Amino acid sequence: MSQQLLWAFVIFALVMAFTPGPNNIMLLSSGVSYGFRRTVPHMLGVSFGFAFMVGAVGFGLGAIFIAYPVLQTILKYLGAAYLIYLAAVIAMSGSTKPEESRSRRPMTFWGAAIFQWVNAKGWVMVIGTITAYAAIARFPVNIVLQSAISFAMAVGSTITWTLFGTALRPLLNSERAVRAFNIVMAILLLASLYPVFMDA
Repeated sequence: MSQQLLWAFVIFALVMAFTPGPNNIMLLSSGVSYGFRRTVPHMLGVSFGFAFMVGAVGFGLGAIFIAYPVLQTILKYLGAAYLIYLAAVIAMSGSTKPEESRSRRPMTFWGAAIFQWVNAKGWVMVIGTITAYAAIARFPVNIVLQSAISFAMAVGSTITWTLFGTALRPLLNSERAVRAFNIVMAILLLASLYPVFMDA
């Protein structure tokens, strides 16, 4: 096992997991709107979904995308369309009142897990993980290690961003403040699509 390459991968995974992207922006917004406890399924969906994606691509699913590149293009634009929809939902949402709690819900575990497959930043992370850091160990130990480290980083990132959103709740004590915050989050979410269209 290459210790230097392993630590380089840990740094790569840390930076990619904690920097702003669609997942983190949505978790921040969910923390503000719903609080930490109600966002836990979303957090777990991101963490397990991304780690599973790393493992699935590493164990051979990536070969399908190499053989049929149109599938990756389709996923990319489906992801972009879904992000635009989510940005609109976030922009139009305000603070959650008790009487609205049944009709408005944060993203589910499965919704967040499936979202990883259409997340442009997620694909950048997976491709970087599988290609640049494959030599951290022999196959298939390298894929198991990469999946485990990706999971750990995702857990830390999701907790951090959701806690940040939860901490902002007392400061956003009016419907107008929450609405303004959500509009900013929606704009940032749309800005995260820039690499998708630049790569078109």
